[in-house]
Amino acid sequence: MPTSPADHPELFDALFNPRGIVVAGASTHPGKFGFVSLHNVLASGYQGKVFATNRDGAEVLGIQSVASIDELPEGEIDLVFVCTPAAANIELLKACGRKGIKAAFLTSAGYGEAGEEGIRAQEELIAVADELGILLAGPNGQGVVSTPANLCAQIVAPFPPKGKIGVASQSGNFVSSFLNWSRQTGVGISRAVSAGNAAAVTVPDYLEYYAGDENTAVGLAYVEGIQDGRNFYDRMREITPRKPMVVVKGGATAGGARAAASHTGSLASDDRVFDGAMRQAGVVRADTVESAFEIAASFATQPLPTGNKVIVMTTAGGWGVVTADAITSSELELMSLPPDLEAAVNEKLPPRWSRNNPVDLAGGETRDTIPEVLEMIASHEEVDAVVYLGLGIQSNQARMMREGSFYPDHGLERIVAYHERQDERFAQAAAEISAATGKPIMTATELATADPDNAGPAAVRASGRLCYGSSNRAVTALEAMWRYRRFLERQS
Repeated sequence: MPTSPADHPELFDALFNPRGIVVAGASTHPGKFGFVSLHNVLASGYQGKVFATNRDGAEVLGIQSVASIDELPEGEIDLVFVCTPAAANIELLKACGRKGIKAAFLTSAGYGEAGEEGIRAQEELIAVADELGILLAGPNGQGVVSTPANLCAQIVAPFPPKGKIGVASQSGNFVSSFLNWSRQTGVGISRAVSAGNAAAVTVPDYLEYYAGDENTAVGLAYVEGIQDGRNFYDRMREITPRKPMVVVKGGATAGGARAAASHTGSLASDDRVFDGAMRQAGVVRADTVESAFEIAASFATQPLPTGNKVIVMTTAGGWGVVTADAITSSELELMSLPPDLEAAVNEKLPPRWSRNNPVDLAGGETRDTIPEVLEMIASHEEVDAVVYLGLGIQSNQARMMREGSFYPDHGLERIVAYHERQDERFAQAAAEISAATGKPIMTATELATADPDNAGPAAVRASGRLCYGSSNRAVTALEAMWRYRRFLERQS
């Protein structure tokens, strides 16, 4: 049975938007997967019907379990979340088929990653699910998240904020990593699934579903090995004209390939071939897991640039220099400052400003200088994108004043509040100007990670955008967006 969402959309809807869910193998022990997964379903606010099976028919977290699937109502459950041992799963699936359950997520290990015997067990599992018409997610997976459905069916935390990034990963740990970064940055997730061994449903299957999902703006995937390279390329090539796809690949080296084989039973493909194929298919390949999330977060929250001409606006001179280096070393262009823009900015700044790109304000800011100059730059017809540096400096000083022994006297309470309000205004202005002009404005400061409670980065998060931990990371994301824009233009 094909697992493409185009062929069986109702099966993927059963996985990500189930009317009801049953946790098979629920446990009363808070350290067991069968307890944790049921807890996470209930704790995330899922509004559908929740059932559980337990050999002893015990009550778990207020849910009265039953001894077997056969005791459950028919036609009310779309998804079974399986926490039972591999030996029990064939009969379990058959019982699910009798109840009209359309999707099964298997956390059970001991399949394709466990040698010849496991491979045979996995093949039998696939055949039974295929015969029953059940979508088989996993096995050896961590779980599925669907924020539009308030669903967190996972054997581990966390549950992320709602957003537009759709995650599909062969590693459950990296699902957790992406969800953790979502919580840290405030850039939310729409769907997330640990593909595990991807025995029947593969990463491209999930990404295809995301491409047609109105709640998802970008797909984000981690893969360890490609069993059928040509099929993977063809599938991605069909998906990318519809939505951007960001991929990070493990097993790029001989050592990583051996680790991937023991982890999910995957065979690593030739990395150079994979890299070239992904570029041709319009997929953004990230060098690191962290970069993959940041690039996906940029696609989810920033408008695409229409060109590659970039201006850097900074209140921190050194960061302006290294950002200029990063842009010059990329496929972006550190454009010359247009004469009319230079003249307009000159009206707002003292004579010591840089008069060049980067636009270094040189400490000449008044209350409204930063929003005014930023709007001048972003509104200029020749400018395609802006990197904004220096946010949070005032609030950093405010923190030291607040924590010092002189606060709140000597006028410190008033100036601390002023500094923090200013950084909040600057962050809000960057988001508003970007939305108004349709151009990306990438705000970067090390305070995003060094002091995330600083008023500047905190206000960026509140605006729904990513505050980059360095300008280099902002440039990497912007370059990826520009490459994707060029790919789309070649399709038209």
